[in-house]
Amino acid sequence: MVVGNGHSAATAITELARIARQHPDPRITWVLRRGTVGDTFGGGEADELPERGALGQRARTAVDQGLVSLVTGFRIERIDTADQGAVLVAEDGRVLEPADRVVVLTGFRPDLSILSEVRLELDARLQAPVRIAADIDPNIHSCGSVRATGAVDLAQPEPGLFIVGAKSYGRAPTFLALTGYEQVRSVVAELAGDHEAAARSELVLPGTGVCGGAGLFDDPTGAKGGACCAPAAPQVIQLGRAPAGTAV
Repeated sequence: MVVGNGHSAATAITELARIARQHPDPRITWVLRRGTVGDTFGGGEADELPERGALGQRARTAVDQGLVSLVTGFRIERIDTADQGAVLVAEDGRVLEPADRVVVLTGFRPDLSILSEVRLELDARLQAPVRIAADIDPNIHSCGSVRATGAVDLAQPEPGLFIVGAKSYGRAPTFLALTGYEQVRSVVAELAGDHEAAARSELVLPGTGVCGGAGLFDDPTGAKGGACCAPAAPQVIQLGRAPAGTAV
């Protein structure tokens, strides 16, 4: 059983499907929190990153061929253990059949323990450098809409220390390798004393392909579907006055 919607989950599904073609006994289930498949399989041939598009199509083929069962709108409340294996229970009471293995690919966070003795300035929620946190927030941006980040954005209070690559995005899942290459180019230029090159942006992101965050995709009914970069609709918050004598 694979839990997750991103490229890591698609990679796991593709590999498990390859095994299932050779050994038909395994039963593979793919569990999605979102209510509809939506862009789970990516942009396909329209993706300007060909390998990313091909990965999604391989995962789609595994589902279409019946090698993988797809479960959508499943918001996991808990995982119970039984003699037959692990049992996933959803918030709405649904229960999946026991699984021998549960592969959870729902996002990661950086291990910052190696930096525990140096001065850092990180966003409390995303664990990313504070200067880029708002720009990489997955509730607002996709990997295709994040601006280039360079040395000035990634520098830490510790002299000469920069956080680059996937770790610079903290818990945000919107990182692209192309972004990391540009980060490293800028930081190396800064360390070499070429401040003009460090400040210059040379990043060109692909114009197609989808990789959105959880913001609009987290509705089990699929009613909030839309572009990965679309702004969230305004929400009305009702404020009332507490009765006299009530502690607030």
